[in-house]
Amino acid sequence: MSQAEAATDAVTTGPAAGAVRAPRLLWTFGLLRSELLTTFRRWRTLALLGVLAAVPILVGIAVKIETSDGSSVGGGGPDGGGGPAFISQITNNGLFLVFTALAATLPFFLPMAIGVVAGDAVAGEANAGTLRYLLVAPAGRTRLLLTKYAIVLAFCLVATLTVAVSALTVGAVLFPLGDLTTISGTQISFADGLGRALLIALVVAASLVGIAALGLFVSTLTGSGIAAMATTVGLLITVQILDQIPQLHAIQPYFFSHYWLSFADLMREPVYWDDLVKNLGLQGLYAVVFGSAAWARFTAKDITA
Repeated sequence: MSQAEAATDAVTTGPAAGAVRAPRLLWTFGLLRSELLTTFRRWRTLALLGVLAAVPILVGIAVKIETSDGSSVGGGGPDGGGGPAFISQITNNGLFLVFTALAATLPFFLPMAIGVVAGDAVAGEANAGTLRYLLVAPAGRTRLLLTKYAIVLAFCLVATLTVAVSALTVGAVLFPLGDLTTISGTQISFADGLGRALLIALVVAASLVGIAALGLFVSTLTGSGIAAMATTVGLLITVQILDQIPQLHAIQPYFFSHYWLSFADLMREPVYWDDLVKNLGLQGLYAVVFGSAAWARFTAKDITA
């Protein structure tokens, strides 16, 4: 069922007078289910997830080829040369491919995918002419906007887990698994490592909350899905560049991407929580500010098409 058909059915079979709360709740779940199915059935969404799943495969194969003669691979920070964090540890334990893949995709690939989905959330409906049909239904603009944001957040989680699961699978196939050594030099069990990998994936997903809210706000400013997606990705690239300029160090802690790689602190013993807390707090701030801006814009927007 398309979104327009779902909205039309909701109008035809809308709640009777005096029975508002339960039908509206049912409408919310129905709208959420419809939006989830519509979003994850799109070829564009599947293509984005496919690209994200391919990144760990390419990294794993590249490391396997480079180390096939017994040599080591460089990377993982200042002491390990260039490359994503943890890459030098992959040959010892395939679980490190999960951390490496997340570190490699978080600066650009993951947020770009989120920017595409968030930017198209409202503008895509307006461009397709289905937005006014959705607004005719009894959900209201606020509930529709919250549903759209919930879908984007769901995509954040699915996209992150896609990278993690793909990396874990490739790591298990190409490299040995077992107990692993933390950044602090202590040994933890494989089960503990898996738990930390899941926690890191959740933190990475939460790190995308800010760009998701920003993309949703941009999506309410235009009726062109392509323009909204391009603007969101452009802002992402701009912020990433500004975050690398030393002269801007005073304002860089306020960029939504500044603490993204703090998830590596979860691989310390004990865990360093300072930057992790700052990252989650900053993402929450962006969600509130740009979520409120999106609500103010969307509730006052004149839908004529």
